[in-house]
Amino acid sequence: MIVELGHFALVLAFLVCLVQTVLPMWGARIGDTRLMCVGEPAALAQFGLLIVAFAALTHAYVTSDFSVANVYANSHSEKPLIYRISGVWGNHEGSMLLWVLILALFGAAVAAFGTNLPETLRANVLSVQASIALAFLLFILLTSNPFLRLDPVPADGRGLNPILQDPALAFHPPFLYAGYVGFSMAYSFAIAGLIEGRTDAAWARWVRPWTLAAWMCLTVGIAMGSWWAYYELGWGGWWFWDPVENASFMPWLAGTALLHSAVVMEKREALKVWTILLAILTFSLSLMGAFLVRSGVLSSVHAFAVDPERGVFILAIMMVFIGGALTLYAWRAPSLRQGGIFAPISREGGLVLNNVLLTTATGTVLIGTLYPLALESINGAKISVGPPYFNSTFVPLMVPLLLALPFGPLMGWKRGDIHAALQRLWVAGLLAICAIVAVFAVVQRGPWLAPFAMALGVWVIAGAISELLVRVRAGNADSAEVFRRLRNLPRSVYGTTVAHAGVGVMVLGITATSAWQSEKILTMRPGETADIAGYALTFKGVAPDNGPNYREVVGVVSVTRGGQSVVDLAPSKRQYSAPPQATSEAGIYVALLGDLYVVLGDEAGDGAYAVRMYFNPLVRLIWIGTIIMFIGGALSLSDRRLRVGAPRRARRRGPAAVPAE
Repeated sequence: MIVELGHFALVLAFLVCLVQTVLPMWGARIGDTRLMCVGEPAALAQFGLLIVAFAALTHAYVTSDFSVANVYANSHSEKPLIYRISGVWGNHEGSMLLWVLILALFGAAVAAFGTNLPETLRANVLSVQASIALAFLLFILLTSNPFLRLDPVPADGRGLNPILQDPALAFHPPFLYAGYVGFSMAYSFAIAGLIEGRTDAAWARWVRPWTLAAWMCLTVGIAMGSWWAYYELGWGGWWFWDPVENASFMPWLAGTALLHSAVVMEKREALKVWTILLAILTFSLSLMGAFLVRSGVLSSVHAFAVDPERGVFILAIMMVFIGGALTLYAWRAPSLRQGGIFAPISREGGLVLNNVLLTTATGTVLIGTLYPLALESINGAKISVGPPYFNSTFVPLMVPLLLALPFGPLMGWKRGDIHAALQRLWVAGLLAICAIVAVFAVVQRGPWLAPFAMALGVWVIAGAISELLVRVRAGNADSAEVFRRLRNLPRSVYGTTVAHAGVGVMVLGITATSAWQSEKILTMRPGETADIAGYALTFKGVAPDNGPNYREVVGVVSVTRGGQSVVDLAPSKRQYSAPPQATSEAGIYVALLGDLYVVLGDEAGDGAYAVRMYFNPLVRLIWIGTIIMFIGGALSLSDRRLRVGAPRRARRRGPAAVPAE
């Protein structure tokens, strides 16, 4: 009965979406306030109905109701509770239900907290948002219904893919989808602005918090996926430029550009046309990611194995929303009034450079991702575009971006002074030079460009701190004045500083582990010892063990350094029963300077096993940097000026009108 209730709620949500798509937009067109007001209760009702549907599917998983085809295909009675719950979105049908639930969540948030928006803009935003949900609800009901029943009822399920039975993968998809889907709000605001034919600084102010929230979620989602791939897949790396990884990375790059472009639009009413286009393209890349993952055109550990017919349906959705948006953009963009003029050397100019480099980088990733698919569709040839391509195209674009990053916040609006900015950054430059010397002194071996990349990370961190110190006049005012300025700084300033510093920390981790990773692959018998990165690893043999739904062979590796015992690592090979599949669990020792990473391979006879060893210097800085970036985004989002419903004065005076252009 609960399953049927969930299915019924899903159908009702589709009907509510239909109403929300048509009536508010029509009301905005004819000026009927009553029709426009339908959007708010409809958005809240849609969200409530989808919560009911999602809760019903979750109940079926938790209670192991194998009469539901989706539960039978992706769960098992022996599976731990946390993985029964995560199994709800660990498959195509359930993840699509989560997708539309998050779509509805963002729409309901605008309905509940967007009271400062102009009435017509709010109505159009809610209608556009509902139209996206309408398309995906239709897709779910026609091709991907998670509530289909089985008769007769199987005795047990097939189980969830073992590599997805992991805590990081339990939380990775919700954050990733919140980022993917969250960019739909920027898209909805862009389409609503184009429909009304008016965009200004207020529009940018309204769209920024939604974009920032989506960017934060996508940052965490990508980081969790990278962390999972690092310790679960047993290959010793953290990023492979897999097409499905790229599918999430491209919206992140475009979303980062959109955040910075919206700042220029808000402060100077410049880059209007470009910002609108970025909002459309960012969500378009999210839709493309959904197509790549669910169409069956890719074979990846991250992809859902679904039939191509579903991919055709998603392709049709893409054509409608991307093609329709770009057509509307081409029609309306020439009529949008351009904003203020600025010099190339200015804060606006720095943000434009940021946008040019980020969007070009997005383009290189897009080409590398789609080129093999396009070539295969033309002549059937199968090729792969791997790390060499991306490292030779993407990395050179990031170097000038990171070099310019500290300059932007120190430049004035409209016209800046690069000489004055250099004077304020002399300490950051000195620290970067010291970093080069220190790295050369410690490492004394190639790759010889790596010390300069490490210095680049130090430059970004020190530059971010320098910008904060300049704002509070550190060194030019007494301590009381400095602390007063620190207390009075907007949170968004702290957010920018922290986020930029996080980028620098991440650069340090990426450079160190990419340049100086140590690796050994060998066959070891019990009692044999191997050395790597100053550690001595002695293989003690293996022992069997059992988990809740798997059997495993656990290796024992004793680690010493300088004759002193450090730790005993326990890499293992697991064999799951439902579904029958083998996985590897790495043994990882976390030290201040890097990770010692050991993987147990196949048995080679006579008690010998293949063993892979890695030492990944400073690799944890990659994920620490992303956490710092997320905290920076959260600080900015907590700034009253960047929240929906922002200044108190605006709330007392009522909704602010957007001047027509």
